Amino acid sequence: MKTFYKRRPIEEEDGHEWLITFADAMTLLLAFFVLLVSFSKVDLVTFEQVQAGIARDLGQRTVARPAAQLRAQLEAMVDSLGVADAVRVDTFDRGITLELAASTFFRSGSAEIRPESRTVLVRISESLVAPRYSKFKIAVEGHTDDSPPAIARYATNWELSGAQAANIVRLFTENEIPSRRLRAVAFADTTPKLPNRDGVGNALSENQSQNRRIVIRIHR
Repeated sequence: MKTFYKRRPIEEEDGHEWLITFADAMTLLLAFFVLLVSFSKVDLVTFEQVQAGIARDLGQRTVARPAAQLRAQLEAMVDSLGVADAVRVDTFDRGITLELAASTFFRSGSAEIRPESRTVLVRISESLVAPRYSKFKIAVEGHTDDSPPAIARYATNWELSGAQAANIVRLFTENEIPSRRLRAVAFADTTPKLPNRDGVGNALSENQSQNRRIVIRIHR
């Protein structure tokens, strides 16, 4: 006698909808890393922009972009003070740079900050002291041209560039930026933007003026 078994109905598969979302997320992540590799230089602001775009595609509402916010804030400050010819805001691979023309901020051949330029430095410190930027480190770099210092107080350009950087760091600490976030670095004339002299050794005054600068690097 044959025994008949009743075939159980095939249940519809469910509960796997997440695989679609997961596959989309993996595709976005793959695209993200391909994009990173395609960049010859990935700076922090660009990284935040890409990160925010991916988060938006994944359904997240907002992503914090402190570096981009700080850059926009500093650019607005430079415009409002009318000092775009003396202060340049830019980015590098780890964060933001502020390049200050030394002739605007210091007396010739000196590390003494000009009284009329202190306002700009105070406004910069007011931006950097905000809690949202508390994780950013601040390196103040002093750069000179290759001419010996005109003031006997500074034996070499190392002393001059170091004193200029240190005086800005001191001003920042006076405006409540914690010293653990700060450092002063002397470069003297070792990293010029442009050649200080022509092929026969004559000074290029315009180039030397551009080489005398302070670079403030703000980075995570």
